Amino acid sequence: MELHTISASRLNRLKYKDIMAERTFSLGEAQSLLPVLESLLRTAIDGKKLIESVEAELQEIAHRVFLNGGTFLNIVRLARRKAEREKSVQRVKDSLAEIDSIGAQVKDLDIGLLDFPCLVDGRTVLLCWRLGEKAITHWHGVSEGFAGRKPIDERIAKAKRAN
Repeated sequence: MELHTISASRLNRLKYKDIMAERTFSLGEAQSLLPVLESLLRTAIDGKKLIESVEAELQEIAHRVFLNGGTFLNIVRLARRKAEREKSVQRVKDSLAEIDSIGAQVKDLDIGLLDFPCLVDGRTVLLCWRLGEKAITHWHGVSEGFAGRKPIDERIAKAKRAN
């Protein structure tokens, strides 16, 4: 396999092209996708919680075995819990892949935070929605994040889908 070097400026141009080539949404289009995305997001969040619960349970068992220098375990129950965890891992992966294929970006699975790229005046901004919000009411720049959220103004509301 041959490796190629790439200059920093070329890498930055490629990253910029990737950002500009991603799917963009109008506010209306992003709003219309919320019911589907909310369902997918809830599936991923519930799956993550189950995975964390099983992991904690398995760690507690391992700790108990260590402290006791061994112990009898219900292998069937453990195998069942591990299988539940693996199914949940796949459900989470599938849900996140579906959200990604739609073009939305999962920014924080713990709080259910999604961003939607939107082209406004020739630059990409992110329409920002958090699970529990009735509608998309905020946006931020690509480098600002959740803390930089601003209310949607007329300029953002009128932006059309670029691709």
